[in-house]
Amino acid sequence: MSDLYNNLLPETLCIADLGCSSGANTFLVVSELIKTVEKERRKHGFHSSDFHFLFNDLPSNDFNTIFQSLGEFEHNLRKQTGEKFAPCFFSGVPGSFYTRLFPSNSLHFIHSSYSLHWLSQVPDLIEKNKGNIYMSSTSPPSVIKAYYKQYGKDFTNFLKYRSEELMKGGKMVLTFLGRENEDPSSKECCYIWELLSMALNELVVEGLIEEEKLDAFNIPQYTPSPAEVKYIVEKENSFTINRLEATRIHWNASNDHINGGYNVSRCMRAVAEPLLVSQFGPKLMDLVFQKYEKIVSYCMAKEKPEFINVTVSLTKKK
Repeated sequence: MSDLYNNLLPETLCIADLGCSSGANTFLVVSELIKTVEKERRKHGFHSSDFHFLFNDLPSNDFNTIFQSLGEFEHNLRKQTGEKFAPCFFSGVPGSFYTRLFPSNSLHFIHSSYSLHWLSQVPDLIEKNKGNIYMSSTSPPSVIKAYYKQYGKDFTNFLKYRSEELMKGGKMVLTFLGRENEDPSSKECCYIWELLSMALNELVVEGLIEEEKLDAFNIPQYTPSPAEVKYIVEKENSFTINRLEATRIHWNASNDHINGGYNVSRCMRAVAEPLLVSQFGPKLMDLVFQKYEKIVSYCMAKEKPEFINVTVSLTKKK
């Protein structure tokens, strides 16, 4: 961000946060970007640049919560920095980031965190993914192929549209769930969903969920390897990769060993429940996640499962 600001010195720095959600973390990136730019400005004696932050998420996102929190955010930022900072302007942009969202050549910087592993839709499957809700070692090869095909299409579209919206020399930093293993059905990226599948299959055995309904349900997500990211970026050819890395984080990042299973289950419920409700209805959700918590707790007692984060920094080609 520092080199982007120093090279362009724009009157207004336009920054988009894609998949912004509406929780406490929404303003973390905003805060860090403002601090970084203000530090560079003071260091070199530059004139202030205004900030224009554009928050994007699906139309169902709670944008009202974001805007109601603006006053508190600006107050806390002044408290932290102890100084005045340039005027900040905020906009909400509802829509899928797999479509065009912003005017051509209008953005300097794009950030996205923990959103791009979600696909635009469930892949078109020519075979049932029987007993599974995601890719697994027991999924037919055609299921794995369909997931990768959908990911390739979505990520290519994402890069294409962002290249149209970014100014020349504009940058993106993207972080999403991924994997290090080149096998897309490997345990390191699919295990968390396999355990949820186990809970749902228990309800099938108990006669509470129809087997056909479970077999027709699949999670619209793909967790790519760095090699897959590199291949698609280079093939689409709008961006140069500055940095590409994978890092590991334990499922129970809070190190709460007593409530680890509960914490993971609660986080996954926030993510998965809307999808599950659309297929199975709301009545069984408490039971599903009670079973899931027990399964997760048992597995975490035996091993130390980890998520893989993939982060890529990109610059639009001139």
